[in-house]
Amino acid sequence: MSRLQTLTLKLTLAFGLPLLMVSCQYFDKQVPSKDELLEKELKSINWQEVDEFPSVADCDSVTDKVMRRQCFLDFLVTNIQQRLNAEPLKVLYPDLDTIQMKVTIFPDSHVQFEPKLSDSLIYGKATVDSVLQARLADFPPVKPALKRDIPVKTQFVLPVVLEVKR
Repeated sequence: MSRLQTLTLKLTLAFGLPLLMVSCQYFDKQVPSKDELLEKELKSINWQEVDEFPSVADCDSVTDKVMRRQCFLDFLVTNIQQRLNAEPLKVLYPDLDTIQMKVTIFPDSHVQFEPKLSDSLIYGKATVDSVLQARLADFPPVKPALKRDIPVKTQFVLPVVLEVKR
């Protein structure tokens, strides 16, 4: 072996061997654990919004997401108003013109209504509750909201205007 070849071999070993040892670290990547992946995915999900808003059969044909939501809310308010206007709430409580109604839609399509009454009507809460439960007992079926194709519970507070039929 010539002197040049020996020198080349020594230089190659001197610089190549450390380079080979360090380069192995680039191939030794840590695979994230399933817990880390799950935590990252859970943090990326916006839990305050649903992917698909609740719906009723009347609104299923609407394709625009915003219009479908508005259709559903209009359906709820209109349907509640029609059912409550047939009951003499205005006779019992003449000052009552609007009820803030908390509507909860459960994943199993069950709908629950809860009036948010002002302090002046607290004494009549039981009466108002009984009228509401009787009038809203056979409420039309509602499809629950979806989050990642899983039915979820949603809640709304809607103003329901009561009318007096004279």
